[in-house]
Amino acid sequence: MTHPFFAPTSPRVLAHRGLVAAGDEHAPNTFAAFAAAHAAGVEYIESDCHLTADGEVVLFHDDTLASVTGDPRRVDQVTAHEMERQLADRGGLVTLEQAFDAFPRMRFNIDVKANDAAGPAGRIVGRYAERALVTSFSDARRLTALRAAAPARPATSAGRETIIRLVLAAAIRADARASRLLAEIDALQIPERQGPVRVLTRRLIDYAHTAGTEVHVWTVNDTDRMRMLVDRGVDGIVTDRADATLRALG
Repeated sequence: MTHPFFAPTSPRVLAHRGLVAAGDEHAPNTFAAFAAAHAAGVEYIESDCHLTADGEVVLFHDDTLASVTGDPRRVDQVTAHEMERQLADRGGLVTLEQAFDAFPRMRFNIDVKANDAAGPAGRIVGRYAERALVTSFSDARRLTALRAAAPARPATSAGRETIIRLVLAAAIRADARASRLLAEIDALQIPERQGPVRVLTRRLIDYAHTAGTEVHVWTVNDTDRMRMLVDRGVDGIVTDRADATLRALG
């Protein structure tokens, strides 16, 4: 049965950390970036979360604030109030809970970036499970968040270890192994290539679709490439240019 997260029609456009157009003063993963995506008609936002020193789950990509505010401290060394003050003129801090409440029609694809954020993020996501997908490069971190969300079940996409095993299974045509790996996985969110290795293949798409799993490719900003991927059977595009993607894919 398809998870409610995937209710809108495909192909899905996932705004990578919201929408930041050329010349915008706000940063990605901020209230302004999410509001811009919402105004453009985006239904899905891909974002990242960390835990602050005072236990707030905030939407922020990097381990430190350096690249956005110039503060070299890690997110887990500052309070949410400090982050809010530093981001006030950069688009505004958003906590995970605020994102779900402020944009009640949006669906959030949440990448858990830190071990200490997994449990708290999962407990929040559990309250909004129909509009949430939990992912992480770490399968262990992803599963921790899913356990914390129980008894609710947000959608989930595979971590790096699972994806590596799936790519290998596809390469050697290990159908049964691929089927086991895809059990309980709602989406594969992958790049086309990882260095010299082609990750996205026709066989991997077929395995995923046979298991009822969607395939989303990141991060694609060329509209011709997007159309080609959708023609190949890709179900979703993660992009920095969600406004252009919506126009390109109709």
